[in-house]
Amino acid sequence: MSQKVVVIYSGGMDSFTVLHKALQEGNEVLALSFNYGQRHVKELEVAANVCKQRGIPHKVVDITAINQLLSGSSLTDDIDIPEGHYEEESMKSTVVPNRNMILLSLAIGYAVSQEASAVYYGAHSGDHAIYPDCRPEFVRQMDVVSKMANYEPVAVHAPYLDVDKNAILADGLKMGLDYSQTWTCYNGRDKACGKCGACVERLEAFAANGVEDPIPYEA
Repeated sequence: MSQKVVVIYSGGMDSFTVLHKALQEGNEVLALSFNYGQRHVKELEVAANVCKQRGIPHKVVDITAINQLLSGSSLTDDIDIPEGHYEEESMKSTVVPNRNMILLSLAIGYAVSQEASAVYYGAHSGDHAIYPDCRPEFVRQMDVVSKMANYEPVAVHAPYLDVDKNAILADGLKMGLDYSQTWTCYNGRDKACGKCGACVERLEAFAANGVEDPIPYEA
């Protein structure tokens, strides 16, 4: 039976796949994106274009004011984006304090107001080492809290929680998805840098699946 669900949709390849996974499952999808002051704000433009093309209701919420409270992340502050793999200690500079708990809380509130039964987001196993709010225990506890926090229980669902980006991409390719409609790079320039952790992991996933990444990269 079709359910109404909220998908936290950044415009990146993981949330793009989650969005279509929710649609494939027969759900009525409401897409929700957040401008939290990320320097790669280009991802929001990509997200808006995808939702417009597919006729998916889409809200982009400006929460940049929270950066008065959150500091120290290279994604939002004047700190160089580190290059390399997510397994490197330097990648911890990309952590935005408590970001996913904040975004999930807002999405859960939106879900309650829209009588939606669940919130989907794109946490996966490749994020576990660096991002505490993508780890299985966090997702499980947020699901428990979400179902207690309102009179209307809302599930927190991360469909790719136990697999890596290679498997996410494999599933998306099986669905026939066009990944030229995504943006992953932490640098919001015209072309992806190919060197930041997000780009490195993305390129590894395409290589593992034997497919060329369709987005343009800097030389």
